[in-house]
Amino acid sequence: MKKIAFYGKGGIGKSTTAANVSAAFSKMGKKVCQIGCDPKNDSTRLLLGQICRQTVLDLVRDAEDDIQAEQIVHTGFNGIKCVEAGGPEPGVGCAGRGIIVALEKLKELDVLDDEDLVLYDVLGDVVCGGFAVPIREGYATDIYIVSSGELMALYAANNIAKGVKRFAARGEVRLGGIIGNSRNTPNEHALLTEFARRLNTKLIAFIPRNVIVNKAENNRQTVIEYAPDSEQAQVYRNLADDILKNTELSIPTPLKFEELEDLVASYGNQD
Repeated sequence: MKKIAFYGKGGIGKSTTAANVSAAFSKMGKKVCQIGCDPKNDSTRLLLGQICRQTVLDLVRDAEDDIQAEQIVHTGFNGIKCVEAGGPEPGVGCAGRGIIVALEKLKELDVLDDEDLVLYDVLGDVVCGGFAVPIREGYATDIYIVSSGELMALYAANNIAKGVKRFAARGEVRLGGIIGNSRNTPNEHALLTEFARRLNTKLIAFIPRNVIVNKAENNRQTVIEYAPDSEQAQVYRNLADDILKNTELSIPTPLKFEELEDLVASYGNQD
C-alpha cells in the first residue's frame, strides 16, 4: 500500500488536487481511499458530488464505540472510498485532536487494509501535534506539499518541510516533492523549481491555472470526471503517474525565513 499525504497552506488547492489525483489513480485501476483531515469536511466533495454528511467525529460523538466501517466510509467517483475525519463546531474544541481520534478509529476498524493507495488531505500548516499525526504516527510516508509561488504559501511549505525533517529522523516519512499550483505570480515555475532544489526535493508537477477547474468544481466534479479529454485532466493524470513511480524521496533541508524572503524577492523582481 502506498501511503500519501498532501499538505500545504489553507486555500492553496490541496483538496482539489487531491481529489483529481485520487480520481486519476482510480482510472488506472487502483483501489483508492481519500481521507479528509479538515473540520470543514470538504476534501471529498468533488468525489462524492456533495459535502460528506457523516464524519468520523460525528459518529464518535453520537454512537461512541458502536460504529461500523460502512458508516464512515462513503463510496465516491469510480468506487473511491471517501472518509472525512470531521472536527468540532467552530470555536469549540481542538481540530487537531479530532484528527487523532478519527485516525485511531479508522485503524481500529481496519478500514484501510485492502487499498492500493491511501491519500490524506491535511489542513493547512503543521501547526500542532494533531495535524502532524499522519506524519508522526506513520499513517503516511510519502509527503507532497502543494504550494504556489506566493510568499505565504512558500512559508507554510517551508514549515511543513521542517515537520517532515523532524519526523524523518525516527521513521520512514520522506518528502516526495513540491506540487506547484499556479497563481500566475512572476516567474512562478522557476521560483518553485529553485525552492524545491533548496529543500532537497523536486518540483514534481506544475499545475497551470485553468478555468476548467472552476467549472468542474461548480458542477461538484473533478476535472477527471467533468472534462476527461482536457489538457488539465492530463496534467492530473501525469501527476498521479509520477507519484506512483516516484522513488526519489528525501529528507528536506528547510530554509531560514530570511533566505526564503530573499529567494521570493529575487524572482519576483525579475522582468
